[in-house]
Amino acid sequence: MAITIKDVAALAGVSPSTVSRTCKDHPSISRETKEKVRRAMAELGYEPNVQPLLADQPPQLISMILPPSSRDVYENAFYLEAVRGISQFCNGREYISAVVTGKDECEILNAVRTLAKDERMGGFIVLYSKQNDAVVDYLYNEGLLYVLIGKAKQNANQTVYIDNDNLLAGQEATEYLYQLGHRRIAYVGSEYAMYFSAERKEGYQQALQRHGLELNPDYCIEADRLCLDDSGMFQRLLEQECRPTAVVASDDILAVAMEQACIRMGLSVPEDLSIVSFNNSLLAKITSPQLTSVDVNSYQLGMEAASQLINHIENPNLLATKIIVPHSLVVRGSCRRVE
Repeated sequence: MAITIKDVAALAGVSPSTVSRTCKDHPSISRETKEKVRRAMAELGYEPNVQPLLADQPPQLISMILPPSSRDVYENAFYLEAVRGISQFCNGREYISAVVTGKDECEILNAVRTLAKDERMGGFIVLYSKQNDAVVDYLYNEGLLYVLIGKAKQNANQTVYIDNDNLLAGQEATEYLYQLGHRRIAYVGSEYAMYFSAERKEGYQQALQRHGLELNPDYCIEADRLCLDDSGMFQRLLEQECRPTAVVASDDILAVAMEQACIRMGLSVPEDLSIVSFNNSLLAKITSPQLTSVDVNSYQLGMEAASQLINHIENPNLLATKIIVPHSLVVRGSCRRVE
């Protein structure tokens, strides 16, 4: 019985499409996966009947994977700016960029599986990093080329990622409030599964500990974006007998939600509550007062992600790169000094 591509895939522990792309020496397949597939081909005596991609015909398609969401991700300026950076870099290098998202992880995974079979596909940029991500697991297990925006926690040595130093940024945001005289500082973050929020919270906690301040669990909120229309969690934070005088919010959307909660409760920013947020998006500039916000350079994150992905497409033997994009604190009117 003739050996088939499915036999090779089963022995190598990959999909038939990965074997096919390896036979064509497709640059979206990692060096390690190619070696594994070629060992299986040699062991089984499989002879491919396809030609490798010509050097002057590189893949021209890059897919940007957004986190699953029915709505909220499309309203977040961080992703819009990152997509703008990716698209502009791809345009300059004559690569086509496409956006992939869906209402849940399963829908995204199905789309990625379909795209992975396209011979034009060069690689993927995942615009987020979170725990237990089936999409990233699929990309890694299939040996597909991808870049993370955010820190890689699993398979870090084999993953190209672009990130900020979110732990340091969390420390600096909290330290800024401390130097203004605040001692009761709260933290409002996105769901803990998102690594950027977890690291910003850790930075916040480390800054408090450095100054000998108590870590009050009632001062920390992890907010699912789907719950933002419910102001109850913000109200409970601000109704405490010893309520915080300042808040570090892990993005501008949460900071604006906190401002709105203050308005409903008759509190003023910054007189009753100082706020430092993250992302320095348009939201930070159109609120009243304008938000003091950590600029994470979303556009640059996207540019760097596209640059690294294309470099690895065109130079398949490059080692996995890790790049940290600097951040900066933009001071505006949402914070005041207390005595």
